[in-house]
Amino acid sequence: MSDERGIISVSDRKVSVVRYGLPAIQVLLFIGLVIAGVGPLLWLLKSGVSTSQDILRGPMQLWPSGIQLKNIPDAWNRVQIGAYLGNTAIIAIGSMISTLFVCTTGAFVLSVLRPKWGLIITGAVLATLFLPGVISLVPLYMTVLKMPVLGISLQNTFWAVWLPQAAGAFNILVMKRYFDSIPRELIEAARIDGAGNLRLFTALILPLSKPIVGVVALLTVIGSWKDYLWPLLVLPDPRLQPISVALPRVAKTTEISLQMSALFLAVLIPVVLFLVFQKQFLRGVGMAGGVKE
Repeated sequence: MSDERGIISVSDRKVSVVRYGLPAIQVLLFIGLVIAGVGPLLWLLKSGVSTSQDILRGPMQLWPSGIQLKNIPDAWNRVQIGAYLGNTAIIAIGSMISTLFVCTTGAFVLSVLRPKWGLIITGAVLATLFLPGVISLVPLYMTVLKMPVLGISLQNTFWAVWLPQAAGAFNILVMKRYFDSIPRELIEAARIDGAGNLRLFTALILPLSKPIVGVVALLTVIGSWKDYLWPLLVLPDPRLQPISVALPRVAKTTEISLQMSALFLAVLIPVVLFLVFQKQFLRGVGMAGGVKE
């Protein structure tokens, strides 16, 4: 047994109360975390395959009195979940592409090229993190309604969601912090070999930054998937609305059992995305302060 002292020492572990009580507490904490994390998803699944009467009569009932598997295809067809999920996927993928383009190029300029006013620009970007989102909501909405210089409206277009999503200060600063950790010797060696700024960006910086790029991409997709207020404002056309906006609207004319089935389908996709890419996500978070030698 290791002699290193932790929160509970080796001598404390020999006490009967600690020896038997600690594992019990750990098991209870684990069960509590599982219930808190998986419980809502299982409840949605149970409600989605229940009848509306069962949901209203016993919402916290552990098992439905009758399983209605047809609720899921009915929700897909009658609530048009497929169309709304398609809109959501378009918004999420477009937001991811625009975000990655802006934050990688912006971080490259601030971290690698280091212009004369780079510190001032970085400070200005950092300052925007301290502003509540509601402060910029009205100016941003007015900008979308009539674009400066161009004089066109982006309302009822996916660009109205993609472009504001791309200008995220947090993602730029996280990406810059990662680029800062790349050894300058590698950059100087690439310049000596004749690499220009574009080649330096595409052939050196981006390949070394795959973990953090994956983290930003995943966070952007999940954030876009659950966003409600901004798509509600800029996409009033029901044919363009994502599922987060469409479900509350159709809930007024849809049975509660179909609503639960639709909610389960809407929640399931980002959960599956995280489970599939959790290794890359956790590795990217762990490497956010440095790169592998």
